[in-house]
Amino acid sequence: MRLTKNKLKLLNPAIHSAVALLVLSSGNVAYAQDAAGAPPAASAGEGGVNKVVVTARRREETLQDVPVSVTAFSADQLSKVATPDITALATALPNTTLKASRATNSTLTAFIRGVGQADPLAGFESGVGIYIDDIYLARPQAAVADIYDVERIEVLRGPQGTLYGRNTIGGAVKYVTRKLAPQPDARLRATIGQYGQKEIVATASTPVSESARIGGTFARFKRDGFGKNLTTGGDNYDKDVTAARLSAEFTPSPDLFIRIAGDVTQDDSSPKNGHRLIVGRTSGAPILSNVFDTRANLMQALGKDQEVKAHGVSATVEYTINDEWSVKSITAKRKDKSYAPIDFDSLAVTDMHVPALYTNEQFSQEFNLTYTGERLQGVAGIYYIDANAFNKFDTILGGAVPTSTYTMGDIDTKAWAIYADGSYNVTDAFSVSLGGRYTVDEREAEVLRQIYLGGNGSPGMGNPGAILFRTDTDLRGGILKRKDKKFTPRVAVNYKMNADHNVYASYSEGFKGGGFEPRLNVVGTRIPLSVAQRGYEPETIETYELGLKSAFNGGRITTNAAVFYSDYQDVQIPGSVAIDTNGDGRDDSFAGVTTNAGKAKIKGAELEAIANLTPNFMVAGMYSYIDAEYKEYISAGVNVAGQRVFQNTPKNSANLRFNYDIPMPVMAHGGKLSLIGSASYKGATAQFETPSMLDQESYKLYDASIVWTRTDGKVRVGLHGKNLSDKRYKTGGYLFPTLGTEGTLTAFYGNPRQVSATLEYRF
Repeated sequence: MRLTKNKLKLLNPAIHSAVALLVLSSGNVAYAQDAAGAPPAASAGEGGVNKVVVTARRREETLQDVPVSVTAFSADQLSKVATPDITALATALPNTTLKASRATNSTLTAFIRGVGQADPLAGFESGVGIYIDDIYLARPQAAVADIYDVERIEVLRGPQGTLYGRNTIGGAVKYVTRKLAPQPDARLRATIGQYGQKEIVATASTPVSESARIGGTFARFKRDGFGKNLTTGGDNYDKDVTAARLSAEFTPSPDLFIRIAGDVTQDDSSPKNGHRLIVGRTSGAPILSNVFDTRANLMQALGKDQEVKAHGVSATVEYTINDEWSVKSITAKRKDKSYAPIDFDSLAVTDMHVPALYTNEQFSQEFNLTYTGERLQGVAGIYYIDANAFNKFDTILGGAVPTSTYTMGDIDTKAWAIYADGSYNVTDAFSVSLGGRYTVDEREAEVLRQIYLGGNGSPGMGNPGAILFRTDTDLRGGILKRKDKKFTPRVAVNYKMNADHNVYASYSEGFKGGGFEPRLNVVGTRIPLSVAQRGYEPETIETYELGLKSAFNGGRITTNAAVFYSDYQDVQIPGSVAIDTNGDGRDDSFAGVTTNAGKAKIKGAELEAIANLTPNFMVAGMYSYIDAEYKEYISAGVNVAGQRVFQNTPKNSANLRFNYDIPMPVMAHGGKLSLIGSASYKGATAQFETPSMLDQESYKLYDASIVWTRTDGKVRVGLHGKNLSDKRYKTGGYLFPTLGTEGTLTAFYGNPRQVSATLEYRF
């Protein structure tokens, strides 16, 4: 991609500066970067400049040496700028979208390099894998985790499968939690801020013997709403989350490490309701001036307030056989349950309501064997997952004859795989990596869809007296089954031109198995049984990448850049459409429709850089470009690729940040005062494959922090401002303007300006 002067002039001056810095540095990307721009804590390199260590290839390597597109954030970096949760990382990540799904606080929508999954319903796996200590989260519910008790977060871009447990076609986000300290350790972090924000994170651990340690963390995150519910008087966009983590670690011998861990999260926030972008079609209800206010009146599902519960347990065993060989076992089980009352119309009337229940359960087991020799290094493993995803919900539509449509989807997934990836140093400067994965995905589904008269719900959602009008879909009893198999290879070459410049090229394939649409409306869309039984097909991607990682001036300046090209086949695109089931010219229901768009081409470039201009002043930047285009998209027998766009994939993204440390005099208790700033740019973003009023035009965000850290690092005080320009920007929405009597076109927005103060203390 050529960056001409005219193109650069279109960008904000701050972003222009970031791009200019990166271009002048002539680098390539895949580096561990501080969200605030400060160098992360890692091993010291030449001249005292820290080198970032990551485990992207299941072994410790410096970021500049690993031939993979990866960005990493240390716990200290995240803490220093009061990063609230995983979605806040997206402003500093190339070609990455991380956000809370529409109408939720804790369900994650993730896209990397145009690949992702926006629908959280059962049966749709994410294209971006979320891992906690190498444990794959099969479902997006409760994946918008508040950041606590982590050592670092790594974000890998491109297909993953030859190194990690579950094949993920777009990329991976990896939480690495902190191991327990060998001596007693206690930490406290407290936050207060606007909108009644009150947060506390308390961590403690201690050895109980020479070979055993225990520890735990308790976290409480609470905040009032950004807006009000004008019907109930309650809050809208509030936060009420409690989380905890316990772990025990054992070292019976120097070669054996065992960790038993458990975590729990409960989200009791109020229902998040959207902002209507259109006037009520029948009532004439006006558009509210505050995008965070709502008139919604649906507060419960199955008689319960909105609630998300998630918990998991895991056991990790690592044994070092000798200096070259080690083995690892990762066993995990997780569950979550969500009661979700979703008021699509966001009005005081019952026009389009969807009370829903989601439950997910998974068990996974992974064994891997790692070899680290003088010239050969590699990993091989086997992986198994058994998961169930279940959802049921009513779609309650107002009108002359109100109806309640009950939909149930129950999806079982069993998958196993074998994988291997090895790197051989042909010479001290040149290495070759080969990897491969063989995956088998088995899915079995049950789908039930029934229409009941009246607007009081169905028996399945708590109304036993409802009168059944019609059954549109009944695919139970083992009718829906499919098995998908695929071998996906990876090959890479890496040439270290000298100690400071590392170039690599790679080819990798990704695969995501097929499945079944959990909202099938067989009658309404006249789908033949044979088509319903077939389900939707797997999607595949072939990605070519060329990268350069460079260091200058003794490592004080590092640049990472990558260009990539992907051939994306049979893209899985789930969605819902309004339909007319009785031919009277009025939409009276909806149907879930999952399309395998035939072909797409994705190409892009990513640049990241960090410059330690002085020992106390550092500037960092990121710029990414992506051109994602459908080449074949068949709808009703016609190729409509020219009218379709990639969702959640802005063409241009950029970020510029700085960190300036001012040494403080002894009379002021010493330490340093850090001035931190960040400016971010996101290009125009589509929410669906077709343009709509929900699309977000390009926007900019500005953050700043002032942080004092005591000399011994035990005390830190900070003042933080997020979205200082108070920008309103859409993150999702519902588009059903023809359903109900009022029409549904509601949008959800990113957080407004927030100012908070933090205090951290290590005992």
